[in-house]
Amino acid sequence: MIASTTQASPRLKARLAGVFYLITVLTGLFAEVYVRGSLIVSGDAGATARNILASQTLYRFGFVADLVGAGAYAVVTLLLYQLLRPIDRSISLLAALSSAIGIAIGGAGVLGHIAPLFILNGSPYLAAFSATQLQALAFLSLKMHAQAYLIALVFFGWYEVLLGYLIVRSTFLPRALGVLVGIAGLAFLINSFALFLSPTIGAALNAYMLGIDGIGEIALTFWLLIFGVNVQRWYERSERATVTAS
Repeated sequence: MIASTTQASPRLKARLAGVFYLITVLTGLFAEVYVRGSLIVSGDAGATARNILASQTLYRFGFVADLVGAGAYAVVTLLLYQLLRPIDRSISLLAALSSAIGIAIGGAGVLGHIAPLFILNGSPYLAAFSATQLQALAFLSLKMHAQAYLIALVFFGWYEVLLGYLIVRSTFLPRALGVLVGIAGLAFLINSFALFLSPTIGAALNAYMLGIDGIGEIALTFWLLIFGVNVQRWYERSERATVTAS
């Protein structure tokens, strides 16, 4: 797939990036809002454990959705790196590496989502723990998953800031789109660090920051899907970058 995307036209790469970005958004919403949002009861380990055990198939689908979303975002990262490399190879590479780190942290953090099923399944080796203790451990696992997600958002935020900068400098994507993506990245950074430094303030800002990020990500997704890039300007920029490098 990597070889085929390298040879694809810039417009096709942009459209594919939009498709995989949409997959990332939809799987993320399904896992975070529909699955965890409906099963996890804030501050109540017992109710959360009962919900998970009563809806194990749905809960497992949430785990799979997280993995599919991570894979789709890796494809997005590769395609956008190839599209934006003519603008600035070093910054484009730094952006891609930031995204890759975020994907790795998020992927590892998904273990915190699946772990409650192993903790709550009544295996003999867990007989040393009481039911209340097992529920607490499962809830702690979900808390660790949430923290890993916030850490991953720091790298995704930095990725979007760099992405926004590259888009603003490009001539084949709208500058306004780059501004929106850059602001979205700042929202991710503010959201995560606010929650790290002051959970009370962070919780108050959380919905607003995620909403701001959503505007930037959705705008980028649908622009790539519907309009792609200005192919002529992309080739002009690519040729200029090749001449400069030589």
